[in-house]
Amino acid sequence: MFQIVVDSAANIPAELVKKYDIRVISFVNYVNGQPLTCFDPDLTMEQERVKGKEYYDALRAGAEIKTGLISSGDFEECFRSIMENNEDVLYFSLSKNISGTYNSARIAAQELMENPPMGRRIRMIDSLNASLAQGILAIYASEMRSQGMDFDTIADTLETYPARMNGIFTVGDLKYLAKTGRLSGSAALVGNILSIKPILRGNKDGYIVPYKKCRGRKAALNTLVSLVCETIIDPKEQIIGIAHADSYEDSLYVMEEIQKRIQVREFINTSYDYCTGSHVGPDTIALFYMAKDRELL
Repeated sequence: MFQIVVDSAANIPAELVKKYDIRVISFVNYVNGQPLTCFDPDLTMEQERVKGKEYYDALRAGAEIKTGLISSGDFEECFRSIMENNEDVLYFSLSKNISGTYNSARIAAQELMENPPMGRRIRMIDSLNASLAQGILAIYASEMRSQGMDFDTIADTLETYPARMNGIFTVGDLKYLAKTGRLSGSAALVGNILSIKPILRGNKDGYIVPYKKCRGRKAALNTLVSLVCETIIDPKEQIIGIAHADSYEDSLYVMEEIQKRIQVREFINTSYDYCTGSHVGPDTIALFYMAKDRELL
């Protein structure tokens, strides 16, 4: 037996965490000095959307947001409890080139494996991405587990998926990209004045990079739709993830436009997790899906 673990940046709605039996280790953000646990296991999807609106409204109002890593101690406590329950651990991480969280988990795993409880093992998979690009991999792992596949076969298979799991997104206000250093302050100011909306993506090495620029919000949303429909593989077998930072109506538009063009197995449409969402800002729309590679060609 084994337990699937994600950090809360994986953005899996609480209802699906229960359905797929996935363990979540939560980030904690600070909003104007007050702690906010990023994952609440008891919320419905509607409640998550309401809380998401409150959070992104706070960002719009200029709230001071501080994010931090999940500590090695928190990972060790989680992993140890699973191993002492005589289960192996399969952990899907936020990209190590976005956050130091992977390294925190790696340190905890190394310490535990020096004298592993119950002789159990830990395997870690760097999603080389964020949000539902992590979460969907964990869901696929859960489905494979339910089909009776063994721990190593699942881990070996899922290790090949990040090379094809794409994350593409557009933002509402460029100032949040400027705060993270992905755009200069002057470029953000000019871009906002001219209504320039960039399309960004996670590249094969797990970095966030620009893909192209669009003039206006609707053009950016339609570009996201076209990218998915033109590069996705086996859509009838896939879950497509949509994460929105309090932009629910736009997320429904994107989902409906995709459904007009291709037949998809399933969508997960949810509020963008607070951890990574704070870095891209309100009105971000992100899409996550499998293509032949991460180049979007």
